[in-house]
This record gives sequence, structure tokens and C-alpha cells, in this order.
Amino acid sequence: MEVRELGHLVLYVRDIERSTRFYRDVLGWRQILPARGVDGELDRKPFAAFNAPSGRTHHELLLIEVGEDAAAQPEGRRVGLYHFGLKIGTTDDELREALAKLEQTGTPVLGMSDHTATHSLYIADPDGNEIELYVDIPGVDWDTPEAIGSPVKPLTL
Repeated sequence: MEVRELGHLVLYVRDIERSTRFYRDVLGWRQILPARGVDGELDRKPFAAFNAPSGRTHHELLLIEVGEDAAAQPEGRRVGLYHFGLKIGTTDDELREALAKLEQTGTPVLGMSDHTATHSLYIADPDGNEIELYVDIPGVDWDTPEAIGSPVKPLTL
């Protein structure tokens, strides 16, 4: 077996409408299925599906509502998802545009990092799932370990 690419991500969310607004209106995902349950299946929770504007595949993000009483992700050291990365371009100007959009929508920025090969902003969705918004730095040789293993430095935009 050979994994060819990461196909899609599925997240449990407390409130499907709130999360839909965040992923669609703040991050710009294209909603391809409405925030709804499945007709005639009372045990199915409301869900919404999205793909990136590039339309690379059938869906890249699926949100499933589990309700406001769902347990929060534990803080601190834990096993499981740390964050997922969304490539938003190849220039710091595109990262600055993203930062302006986040500021405009009141989305807190948790951090900014220079990874040598990428520049990144870190945010969280309404349920606390951490997201890295990044740009690839042109001219990086991805075939060298140094491109990925460089020390993380603070980023100033």
C-alpha cells in the first residue's frame, strides 16, 4: 500500500451552524453540502461538507455536529490531533491578507512561526481545533531534510 495524499478531514463540532460560518465565511471553504441531517435517519447528526476553492477532490472537510454538551478537548500534553495545516499561498503578502481577514472577523491568532520552508499563522476553530495557515517559501528544496527540520523562529509580518 502507498498513501498518495491526505484526502479529507472529518471533525466533530458542537454547533454545525457556528462551525459552518467559521469554515465558510472566515476561512473561505466552499460549502458543497448544507448543514443538515439526513432525511429519514433520526440517528444521524447534522453535518456539512466543504472543499477548497481549488475543487481538488469531492470533499476535503466534513463537519459533524455532536452537540453543546460534548466533552472539550483536554488541554496540555495528550494523544491525538495537535493541528492541521491549510496552505493558503506562496507569499508573505498572502499571509498578511489572511492576518487582516482574521483581525477583521475577530479570530484570535494563537501564534506566528517562521519554519524556514514555510511561514505560518496559528488559529483555532470555534471548538478549539488548532489550524495552521501557511505559505510555502519559494525556492526551498523539499528533498533536503534541512527544509523540514529547521529550528522554528518567530515570524513578523
